[in-house]
Amino acid sequence: MTAMIELGEAGVLAPGRWRWLRALGWMVVLFLACLAAMSLQAATKAVLHPPEAVLKGVAVASAVIAYLLYAGLVRWGERRVPAELALRALPRDLLLGIAIGLGMFTLVFASLRLLGAYTLAPGDWNDVGHDLRETLGTGFVEELIARLVIFRLLMRAVGIWPALAGSALLFGAGHLANPNATYVAALAIAVEAGLMLAAFYLLTGRIWMSVGVHAAWNFAQGAIFGARVSGQGGSGSLFVSAPVPGVPDVVSGGPFGPEASLSAMLVGVVVFVVVMAAARRRQAAIG
Repeated sequence: MTAMIELGEAGVLAPGRWRWLRALGWMVVLFLACLAAMSLQAATKAVLHPPEAVLKGVAVASAVIAYLLYAGLVRWGERRVPAELALRALPRDLLLGIAIGLGMFTLVFASLRLLGAYTLAPGDWNDVGHDLRETLGTGFVEELIARLVIFRLLMRAVGIWPALAGSALLFGAGHLANPNATYVAALAIAVEAGLMLAAFYLLTGRIWMSVGVHAAWNFAQGAIFGARVSGQGGSGSLFVSAPVPGVPDVVSGGPFGPEASLSAMLVGVVVFVVVMAAARRRQAAIG
């Protein structure tokens, strides 16, 4: 199942004694390096108090720096070119991922409406640009950390299935600090995002499709349908929606939003199984 993934075979990840421990240590190094780059916006805001337009530019720059830092460290520490960041495939993979993510969440919301679990009314979409920046930024930043750093190097250390389970649980736990979060909501995020987004990485060997699915799922949920995204509300959206009072949280997702619903978990599991099957077929095809 790892034929499409470059796990690292040289440098700090060369075969030999304690490779699993070296992989975990390297994971921590990459995590801290990327986190430092991504903290640039917060540091700039705290120290310089610049205008909002400048902060937006710093946010983009910090994400770019994080990717460049990751690529540079992989070249240095693993002695390889990071194929997982192949730029030639970026437009195709990203656009396909966006289409899949939009379709997935539309299916989730349609099922919630059919179950009578969610209201829907016209909204006031006054911040389209902000929504695009936020969802794409979240997709790029979280996928770099969750898939390329944590999942890949856990897979190098302990194998694919423990890595899938471990990285998914960590991804879900990372949302426990969000507003209205519960353990059920964290488990839902682990299933429908942690597992499913890793499957797209396994299918392509690149990060871009996972980024597109992640960003489009959030965009559809918050900017289009006006629901809470991982417990957090927005300011403007094409539609406005909310759980129907009296419907059990397991059906509607409750105050955390549709991601904590049974519908979202079911769609996430089905997509995960389908994409993993496609990854297996692709691996068999390339030998």
